[in-house]
Amino acid sequence: MTEFELRAILSKNIRRFRGYCKLSQADFAEKINISIPFLSDIENGKKWASPVTLVKIADALGIEVYELLKPESIIPDNAVNILEKYTADIHQIFGETLHNLQNNYIQQINKNTKL
Repeated sequence: MTEFELRAILSKNIRRFRGYCKLSQADFAEKINISIPFLSDIENGKKWASPVTLVKIADALGIEVYELLKPESIIPDNAVNILEKYTADIHQIFGETLHNLQNNYIQQINKNTKL
């Protein structure tokens, strides 16, 4: 892997995780106590972040530092958006499923105790 490729991975991951946290570049820069232009340069692969800054970035995003340098996973970038969009449906479906399981379990217990 080249330095260029590593910078591209870092910049993409910072933008992606920052997006998941719904933080603007300005808000995120303020949160980790760096300038907006410096964050922009990091996110555009123009500059490297120091190890201390990488730790600040990871902590602010709620991830481990290695995740900033990890190539893209098989989970698509929009997975979080998709899950958020269908949260109510997911809760309804799983809620109904769990309710049905509970009722079936209670019926089985009642059935077995009547024997």
